[in-house]
Amino acid sequence: MGRGSYTSSDWSKLKKSSSISEASTADQIFTKRAMEDRFNPRFIQMREARDSEDHPDSTPIIIGLDTTGSMGYLSEEIAKNSLHETMMKLYSTKPVTDPQLMFSAIGDVCDSAPLQVTQFESDIRIAEQLLDLWLEGRGGDAPEDYPLLWYFAAKHTVTDSFVKRKKKGYLFTIGDADCHECVQGNDIRQIFDDPGHTYSSAELLSMAKQTYEVFHIHIVKSSQYAPGTLSRLLPGHLICVSKDKINRLPEIMISVMQCVNGDKPEQVVKQWDELARPVVSAALESLDLSQKKKGIFF
Repeated sequence: MGRGSYTSSDWSKLKKSSSISEASTADQIFTKRAMEDRFNPRFIQMREARDSEDHPDSTPIIIGLDTTGSMGYLSEEIAKNSLHETMMKLYSTKPVTDPQLMFSAIGDVCDSAPLQVTQFESDIRIAEQLLDLWLEGRGGDAPEDYPLLWYFAAKHTVTDSFVKRKKKGYLFTIGDADCHECVQGNDIRQIFDDPGHTYSSAELLSMAKQTYEVFHIHIVKSSQYAPGTLSRLLPGHLICVSKDKINRLPEIMISVMQCVNGDKPEQVVKQWDELARPVVSAALESLDLSQKKKGIFF
């Protein structure tokens, strides 16, 4: 997958055909009421991010959204604004070559749809598939199951970026809760139809990090500390963002990619507008790509 290119005009047409406006709610945007088999990891052997004539130097980017409980506002923001802004800024700033995006909806193992995954795409099909995900919106308890996406990335994706060039892709999970300490073997078997081996979250993260630069963006609604388990698992790769700043997710993710590639944070910050700069600057201050610092709230 991953052919073609994303354009602003294609996004405008999709918004119009889907009746998406700034007043649209998550329920109005995401109209599916069940998980489609094409997004169900139980029926997906492999997601591929391959080089093509259009994109000869592909870079896989996975964005996983917590869709449990009250997190509808995050999916609403991504669908109405952040996806489009991310794609346009990816092409204008070029933090990576030939980006191919895959979106994931992350629920809880007790849900009917614990995990959903799109294809890797480079054109408007990114948005089309995102809008076809099911926002089940349940979730069993406060810790969430981001490690399900780490498992899928490690076991069920293959990328030319790594196979051909030994270059890692990027994996961002975004949500407002900590993660569980492990994923039980029975859940692995039920969700992925794989042999039911129990993994600690640390093991799953280590597996995903073999081929992806892994980050978590923690959304907070008021002043609070960073989540304990994720802070321990992802020192220097955890960013805490207040709910009223989630419109800056595109700039944050792109800036992280630029810093991974060796750009200096102070230069990265200067490329953004005055309103974005303090948010991005604080996000980059919480990073330590040598993995020694912990995420901070801003």
